[in-house]
Amino acid sequence: MKKYTRQRLILDLIQDNEIHTQEELSDLLEKSGVRATQATISRDIKELRISKVQTRDGEYHYAIIDTVHDSLNERLDKIFKSAVLTVKHNNDMVIVKTISHTATVCATSITNAKIDNISGIIAGNDTIFIAVEDKSKLDITVNDIKSIIR
Repeated sequence: MKKYTRQRLILDLIQDNEIHTQEELSDLLEKSGVRATQATISRDIKELRISKVQTRDGEYHYAIIDTVHDSLNERLDKIFKSAVLTVKHNNDMVIVKTISHTATVCATSITNAKIDNISGIIAGNDTIFIAVEDKSKLDITVNDIKSIIR
């Protein structure tokens, strides 16, 4: 697994779980199919500027500093803007075509945008398929995705 993908997963795990130790983080990574040494996890935490913060109970857990998360999102959006070729729908789902090997990163950018009406995303090499909750809002969803490019 590439460093960027692993670090993105670490940010997601820390955002979604209260993680107190690197061992807990390592266990969650393994459950997600990622094996990483303690040294790698420690280095990732340092590079991502993840901090331990104290809860009201006096315990400490890892937390993401917004500026780190924002800078990663900015990088994702920059890739999205340069990699997306087309965004359209086929009356059933939204289909996004990208340059080769960028669909997964572009799909992450769409996920981070938290666009309404998206119920699921599948990304391949150069194509992203987006299932929607309400087909009557396909045009709106396409425009919402295109707004990331602007």
